[in-house]
Amino acid sequence: MKDLPHTALRGTLHVLWVATLAVPLIAVLREPSATRWLGVLGLLILAVAYAVALREAKLWVLVAATLVSIPLVAPVGPDEMSTWAWIGGGAAGFAPLLLSGVWRWMAAIGAVVLSGLVGFFVTRDHTTYQMIAAAVGATIIAMAGLPMWFAGLLAQARAGREAQAELAVSEERLRFARDVHDLLGHRLTVIALKAELAGRLAESDPQRSAAEAFEAQRLASSALEEVRDAVHGYRSVNFPEQLEAVRDVLTEAGIRCTVTDVPVHGEGATQLALALREACTNVLRHSHATWCMIDVAEEAGEVRMTVTNDGTEKPSGEGNGIRGMNERLAPVGGKASTELSGDVFTLQVVVPA
Repeated sequence: MKDLPHTALRGTLHVLWVATLAVPLIAVLREPSATRWLGVLGLLILAVAYAVALREAKLWVLVAATLVSIPLVAPVGPDEMSTWAWIGGGAAGFAPLLLSGVWRWMAAIGAVVLSGLVGFFVTRDHTTYQMIAAAVGATIIAMAGLPMWFAGLLAQARAGREAQAELAVSEERLRFARDVHDLLGHRLTVIALKAELAGRLAESDPQRSAAEAFEAQRLASSALEEVRDAVHGYRSVNFPEQLEAVRDVLTEAGIRCTVTDVPVHGEGATQLALALREACTNVLRHSHATWCMIDVAEEAGEVRMTVTNDGTEKPSGEGNGIRGMNERLAPVGGKASTELSGDVFTLQVVVPA
């Protein structure tokens, strides 16, 4: 409790506790006999027990000290000052603040009843003791209960803000993970294909092998730059360039590719470009395609990209790539769906125009 609200609350509790002991202390000091030192000892025990209970959350220490104070403090002082009734009132007021559930109110009522019993045996006037205990307890609850309630709300609000911040960080990590997957998945697949091709051509066609190796190196450098861009912030992706790049990559892999497109701009273009990368990666990785058609059309306020290829052997279940695509499209109002008919696989991505 190092922040200001909790420090103020703790200070209020201390002041209230000292106030409940003020009248008993005056009553004890007015006792002419030597028994007043027993009363002082009882009050000192109460003060120490309260400090221990508040600091170390050991409520039983305060309960034990309260019971011990009955034989030490109750018989001391003038009858008209109702010495122990104030201590009973303090117990009745602090019980609801230190306990929880139904026990808090049972303890408060018990403290008032106990005050009446003490008053009956000391002065034969249990009514006055109970009235004082009830009044003191109600005062403490009114003065400290509301600040404690506000402190609880403050703690809940702070916990809520921390949870919201952690959730935002987690969502951003997932977003970044999906983007890195899209960036590297496509590039590394193409690099692996070109490296394999370069290895096959090393003896039969050294010149083309060197060209493929150089292209793999260029793609690796490009992938590194894109990853660096992703680390330093998200950037827009040029959709026409991505269409052209995908067509070139598929053609070089021996896949006949046709593209039909319309101009797309803004966030929709970026999301379509990322989805196109994922689709190209899937064609290269999960099929033995001989042809691929990419169709981009706009209608009814939506841009629809359809990627269709043959040679698919993988079941049409949703994989990590499609699931990540849907998670990325959802915030911009887009969606992705797939369909498998024979060996023809179709991916359809829709984003707002």
